[in-house]
Amino acid sequence: MAKRAGPKTRRMSPGRRAVSRLERLKEISLGVAASRTRECAVSSQQETAQTASPASLDLFAQPNLVPAYLPARMINEFVYCPRLFYYEQVEGVFVESADTIRGSQGHKRVDQGSGALPSADGADASEDKLHARSVELASDRLGVVCKMDLVELRTDLFSNVQVSPVEYKVGAPRENDDGIDLWDTDKIQLTLQCLILRDNGYECKEGILYYRSTKQRVRLEITPEIEKWAIEIVAKARECSKGQRPAPLVASPKCVRCSLAPVCLPDETNFLRQLGPESSEDAGSDLADKAGAGASYNGRRSLTPRDERRALYLNSPGLFVGRKGEVLEIREKKTVLQEVRIRDINQLGLFGNIQVSTQVVQELCEQEVPIIYFSGGGWFYGMTHGLGLTNVFTRIAQFDVARDERTRRLFARSFVAGKIRNQRTMLMRNHEEPPTPLINRLRQAVNDALMAKSLDELLGIEGSAAANYFGAFAGMLKPESNGLSTFDFRVRNRRPPRDPVNALLSLGYSLLAKDCAIAAAAVGFDPYVGFYHQPRYGRPALALDIMEEFRPLIADSVVVTLVNNRMLDESHFVRAGNAVNLTARGRKIFFEAYEARMNSVVTHPVFDYKVCYRRAIELQFRLLARVLTGEIAIYRPFVTR
Repeated sequence: MAKRAGPKTRRMSPGRRAVSRLERLKEISLGVAASRTRECAVSSQQETAQTASPASLDLFAQPNLVPAYLPARMINEFVYCPRLFYYEQVEGVFVESADTIRGSQGHKRVDQGSGALPSADGADASEDKLHARSVELASDRLGVVCKMDLVELRTDLFSNVQVSPVEYKVGAPRENDDGIDLWDTDKIQLTLQCLILRDNGYECKEGILYYRSTKQRVRLEITPEIEKWAIEIVAKARECSKGQRPAPLVASPKCVRCSLAPVCLPDETNFLRQLGPESSEDAGSDLADKAGAGASYNGRRSLTPRDERRALYLNSPGLFVGRKGEVLEIREKKTVLQEVRIRDINQLGLFGNIQVSTQVVQELCEQEVPIIYFSGGGWFYGMTHGLGLTNVFTRIAQFDVARDERTRRLFARSFVAGKIRNQRTMLMRNHEEPPTPLINRLRQAVNDALMAKSLDELLGIEGSAAANYFGAFAGMLKPESNGLSTFDFRVRNRRPPRDPVNALLSLGYSLLAKDCAIAAAAVGFDPYVGFYHQPRYGRPALALDIMEEFRPLIADSVVVTLVNNRMLDESHFVRAGNAVNLTARGRKIFFEAYEARMNSVVTHPVFDYKVCYRRAIELQFRLLARVLTGEIAIYRPFVTR
């Protein structure tokens, strides 16, 4: 097995990092509270009631604000970008990039410190000058906790301890007409460290920033003006954490190298906000005629890296999945059939009776790798995943809309209209001779769907369009040269599928529902509360809603490709009565074709840059979340030309 290049460091998943941070800050909060005596607590409360500002009075009175202490590093992020602060602090979203990994490596030495610091009175200070690394302290007055890279200590003749925190940064200081200066993000973090040291009884007059790029030490004197500025910033950050997500920056150079840009979507969100609301009639005309064309997107092209990990599907009954270090072992009885590195997979799909050890479940949850469960016949019925997101605001907005009949109908119209539009596109692309009357009927069905007065009417429009579409589906399948065909398709049927084409379609829709459910959970939705599909036990309704737009583009396209390229034949199917299903070998071929389609690149119809279909599905869920939280006015389905 090839060894991993570079140092053997293990980075926590975003979900585990967020949970660990919360647990650590809770411990600090409890430790600080426990260290006070009853008398000090009483006098402190009396003093606070007389002198504290309104912002500090409710510091620890918010049961939904966990933790009560804000990390100084998060205040740094707030100064850089309030939206970035909100994502990381409130929603617990964190994405690694080259810059964050470089910063982690740069702090590797200082993070190994014991964290011990002599007392403020100097009683246990033994040298004239010493250093303390990885010192963690908190301030009740500020409600801020910080972990200092390095603290330099000096004792004078009277044993008084003077301290100066030293913060390490990878970059370079800011240069202006007056010389070298600190960036505001660095200044706030260093100022808070100095103030926290003061609040813990130490004498601290200045802090030091060490920039590794230029190997410079830049000093910052803590003046009353700087202290007042820092306290105001902390109050603003705390207020931001209680409200809605801040608006994205506009054409900011900060977004270019931000690791959260694929989640934040600053340019995309601002573009859609500029378009503003539009009526259903306008949206219908846009879908039918231009497939999303109109105002052109002039923002920066997304540079989201492709996920090099792959899905792992297991479909042989009786297998057992265990863990050995960072490797999954797939066994049949006592024989190891295959070993797969955990860092190489993005999901684990299990078909039928396959056992998984508790160690595997725990590790995959920590790594945010979902485990997907299918029946032996390929029916998607559940998944296990970690608790990666701490924000509930998106789900609250989702539940509110699910109770509002009118708003639900608006979203449902878009889902169905997008699906019919893409069905029409599929026929025009792949049918040997697309019937003009049928194409016109589907075109009219798009407009009818956007004007539907009720969900029942919308169901009727969708059903009629589906009957027309599948009535012509056989025209997209190339006949075999001998005139005989294994793939003779006449009508759509399921549960169970009664011919090979329907078996392929059912498996494709099941895999697509799985990927939509994963994307919904990753964005912060509850996959089981939808707007078009009604709630039902075990049905991921919201995943099925967004899935409607992608059925023709992904699942149907995979089936057409497999049939027309003769990648499957009669030997890949098994019959039991009227039911038809794929063999294990046939499923493997289908999985490969499906994953190839999911990873294929398409031009986004609105933003005009290249994305793979898996990323396109995630984008639709993120845009839906923007609509629910009021950042953009209207949801636009994914439709291709």
